[in-house]
Amino acid sequence: MPELYVVTGAGPVGWTVAEQLAGQGKRVRVLTRSGSGPDHALIERMSVDVANPALLEEAFAGAAAVFHCIHGSAYAADAWRRELPRAEEAVLAAAGEAGAVVVFPESLYSYSRPDAVMAEDSPREAQGGKRGVRTALLKARAASPTNTVSVVAGDFFGPRVRNSHAGERIVPAVLAGNRLLVIGSADQPHSFTYVPDLAAAMIRAAQTPALWNRVWHAPTGPAVTQRRLAAAFAEAGGVPAPKMGAVPGWALRAMGLFSGGTRELAEMLYQFERPFVMDSHASEDALGLHPTPLPEAAAATVAWWRAQG
Repeated sequence: MPELYVVTGAGPVGWTVAEQLAGQGKRVRVLTRSGSGPDHALIERMSVDVANPALLEEAFAGAAAVFHCIHGSAYAADAWRRELPRAEEAVLAAAGEAGAVVVFPESLYSYSRPDAVMAEDSPREAQGGKRGVRTALLKARAASPTNTVSVVAGDFFGPRVRNSHAGERIVPAVLAGNRLLVIGSADQPHSFTYVPDLAAAMIRAAQTPALWNRVWHAPTGPAVTQRRLAAAFAEAGGVPAPKMGAVPGWALRAMGLFSGGTRELAEMLYQFERPFVMDSHASEDALGLHPTPLPEAAAATVAWWRAQG
């Protein structure tokens, strides 16, 4: 019988991980509150709240690895502090009992020096807000007796990626020929990670015990500006490159005085006002993987959006 892998969450990362595993002939169990997930003969979908430890023993039984791909209920530091540590603690404990490694998708938020190129050995000690939550989660994983792997990615793009700077804020507008308004600057280099490349890295890490208990970077292509990324989507879609503007940082911060959601977004403005660049060469060598070329990734992204109508 094929190995069993458990995926918590069916967002763009969890869904893609499950599909890639099933494509390799692996049995997959997807856990979500709603019972959603890809429709595939090798994929079992279960309705489970993974923050409830009592439900995880049976769900994780027999698993070789658990891919924990669930995020907070809101893009807010308070929600993350309230929800994420408790869920990760439950998953780590249950996976440890099952003898499974836990693989996490991770962001660049915890890096202490985002003004420098961020590599696998760069310090990850950021404090305060959402950045501090990510730092604390990484420390808790490192302290856990359960085997873990964290795979860091830049901002997502690709099929099924909606709620992202490179998702519904850009792609539909490009294809419709609308003017784009981005945050920070349209012309600062920024690392964007193609979600299928992140999923492939997480799977390879799970299947390679020598890579466990480390932080790796998902294969990520050269940093591009938001203007260049939008142009890549336009080229893939056969439409003119869009006209672009940017909401300056001072304006977003001012709006944040009256809007909690805008305030949470403004906290991360440093990523778009200055170069925000990750390097994945060491991880690519260790994983034996390389990023999908931007034209190919943009074409797949555009094809998915157009299929949504």
